[in-house]
Amino acid sequence: MGKEAPAVRVVLDTNVLVSALLFHGRLAAMATLWQSGAIVPVISRETFDEFRVVLAYPKFNLTEEEIAAIIEDEILPFFEVTEIVDPVNGVCRDPHDDQFLAAAVSGGAVYLVTGDRDLLELKKFRSVEIVTPQEFLLKTSSFS
Repeated sequence: MGKEAPAVRVVLDTNVLVSALLFHGRLAAMATLWQSGAIVPVISRETFDEFRVVLAYPKFNLTEEEIAAIIEDEILPFFEVTEIVDPVNGVCRDPHDDQFLAAAVSGGAVYLVTGDRDLLELKKFRSVEIVTPQEFLLKTSSFS
């Protein structure tokens, strides 16, 4: 049998990551992908900070203990933290979204998975393909 293909490096935007972890819909399959080692999710300090703030939104009704458990059980064991070595500014129509492009480039990600139209309209940034969660999940069958 041959060598196993290396896990695909991906950046998941905050909405995709929150949906994968908190809701039991189709995006829950993302968590299975990183738990099985099929993908290596990449996160930067900046994107992690945004994720943590979003988890604390009142609409999710999560306690500090629940937020800590999500981070300790679902993020820390599976996600690779990347330092932003190649800052990105002024690329996306929404400047706030540039942090995801920077994380993807600095972290050597193949895909940036997002539902954000401002990012999706770029289609590709340098070597990073920008896809919807649905497109990404269709591609995952070729990862195994």
